[in-house]
Amino acid sequence: MSGSKPSAIHLDGSSLDRSQDEKYRGIDVMESRPTQVNLNSNLEGRIQNPLAGISKASLLQDVNDFASKHGLLDVLPLLRKGALVAQDPNSYDEIGGAETLDDSEVDALRDEVLHKWKQSSSLYITVIMCSVGAAVQGWDQTGSNGANLSFPDYFRINIHTTRGAFIVGLINAAPYLGSAFGCWFSDPLNSFLGRRGTIFVSANICLWSVFGSAWTQTWQQLLICRILLGIGMGAKASTVPIYAAENSPASIRGALVMSWQLWTAFGIFLGFCANLAVWNTGWIAWRLQLGSAFIPAVPLVFGVYFCPESPRWYMKKGQYGKAYESLLRLRNHPIQAARDIYYIHSQLELEAEILGTNTYKTRFIELFTIPRLRRATVAATTVMLAQQMCGVNVLSFYSSTVFKNAGATELKAFWASWGFGLINFIFAFPAIWTIDTFGRRALLLFTFPNMAWSMLAVGLCSLISNSSKSHLGFMALFIYIYAAFYSPGEGPVPFTYSAEVFPLSHREVGMGWAVATNLFWAAVVSIALPWMLIAMGTMGAFGFYAAMNVLALCMIFLWVPETKQRTLEELDYIFAVPTRVHIRYQLKKALPWWIKRYVLMRKGPPLEPLYHFDSPSGRTGFDQIYAHERIRERNGGEVRGDAKETSPPHQPDMSQQGHAGYTTMNF
Repeated sequence: MSGSKPSAIHLDGSSLDRSQDEKYRGIDVMESRPTQVNLNSNLEGRIQNPLAGISKASLLQDVNDFASKHGLLDVLPLLRKGALVAQDPNSYDEIGGAETLDDSEVDALRDEVLHKWKQSSSLYITVIMCSVGAAVQGWDQTGSNGANLSFPDYFRINIHTTRGAFIVGLINAAPYLGSAFGCWFSDPLNSFLGRRGTIFVSANICLWSVFGSAWTQTWQQLLICRILLGIGMGAKASTVPIYAAENSPASIRGALVMSWQLWTAFGIFLGFCANLAVWNTGWIAWRLQLGSAFIPAVPLVFGVYFCPESPRWYMKKGQYGKAYESLLRLRNHPIQAARDIYYIHSQLELEAEILGTNTYKTRFIELFTIPRLRRATVAATTVMLAQQMCGVNVLSFYSSTVFKNAGATELKAFWASWGFGLINFIFAFPAIWTIDTFGRRALLLFTFPNMAWSMLAVGLCSLISNSSKSHLGFMALFIYIYAAFYSPGEGPVPFTYSAEVFPLSHREVGMGWAVATNLFWAAVVSIALPWMLIAMGTMGAFGFYAAMNVLALCMIFLWVPETKQRTLEELDYIFAVPTRVHIRYQLKKALPWWIKRYVLMRKGPPLEPLYHFDSPSGRTGFDQIYAHERIRERNGGEVRGDAKETSPPHQPDMSQQGHAGYTTMNF
């Protein structure tokens, strides 16, 4: 049998030494083991548990060595149980001997599947702090939206000239230009200070820079303060989603990480509220509108250290004892913490063999040279770039200007912008329930066509005479429709997606690249729009962004794989699938099947899945575990071989659909 097992593969294509590979995996050379997935070219789309196929004796010996090496001998019995649960999550009630689970452990494992929102208070406190960090981001964005109507007059900037339009655009773009530096600072800051320390530093920068903006005396001083604000925004936006993703369980990771967008939208709404509250205060209105963004930064500065540090960051630093303590706070029961720390360790060991330890410069270069990382980089760049291509920041930055140009008074423009902020916030809530069921990809593919037609409709409204009462009303209506489609799709997905697709070794630099891409193009949008309105008019500008929505839809369809309900480490297998294989599947199998089923309304065989989880039922890990738990619940705690499996709530029956981990909308 020794001749049948291939060597493990580096992501650069080179083979590991066979004995080194076997020693690393903690198994005998003669032990039977599933064929290892090539993480450079996963042609079959297989997702593999690194513990599968290891004998119980070998696994427990590896756990003993793990506990001894990392100072966890005091919890060794629990770690042995956790490792066996991680090896086969469906059969924990069949574990025998000294590792037999007690009733409380069984109940905890069952509850995390059947009641996935029943999580620890520390996890929810962490999510709240991450949400406050997002609100800072949103409020910072909209302070300038209202200030645009008054600070140019104070600084005697003529916005109707090319130079004046450029200065206003540059001041609005300054935070996003500054973020180009802040995003790259996030890697060394995270390395030395951890996730919490980076958030603390960036929150302080955001706090003091908005105070400075409110006290500036020249537009050049305002520009500098807003660049400093951008440095804090970039570091924070690169870290908060990672922090939330690393602390969250896989089954609800998308919903918890998307709190970034939900509360960014809430911050945008609060910013519009602040604009309204101070609009009639005279010449200091713009100072109050810019300075009010300090409010959400204060609780973030004082609250972040009440949250546990990321256990994955501690493990990256070799501090496994602290990592276990963090997991104890983030999970409901010690058995879950023991299972997670050993399973994460196993996956990280595999990543370390594949990726090694490199300098910051080398890690950045590897984002584009190592196939697994390059695919993640392309996917993250696509969703981040699409957020700017869709045109949402045209409205976030300039909605008051757009409404005023449409004939609204200054007060009506503020109220119309307030409505945009409210819609943007309210319609982000559906994503909490859909991002982990329908999936990230499906939400994007559904919402982008609707954003395209509604954006085009906004432009067409400009053809109605300004003297007509319907002009402003129809424009506001279609802007609100656009916001309603943006908020549950392209709103929450980019930061959620980018925070999860990179392996731990490259997560900071990868997220830094993704956020820098997003915020750089936000700066381009901010600088370009005043010129576009002068050169192209409202119809031309909004028509351009309608076309960009269509282009972004095509890019997402071809280059963005689904990531829902996979652990962060299992995504190595998703992004090991070559891009050409993914594109060929979408064009030759998924798209024709979808057209036949939903356009021509012809029923046929279920869609053949692209990804296959290595499990007896061929279903995804979460789906399979959920099905087993439902059977146990129905049969009084026993699983019978003839029992019919049950699909998770709010999801189609994957066994009927034949597409593991995908909905019918998710081509």
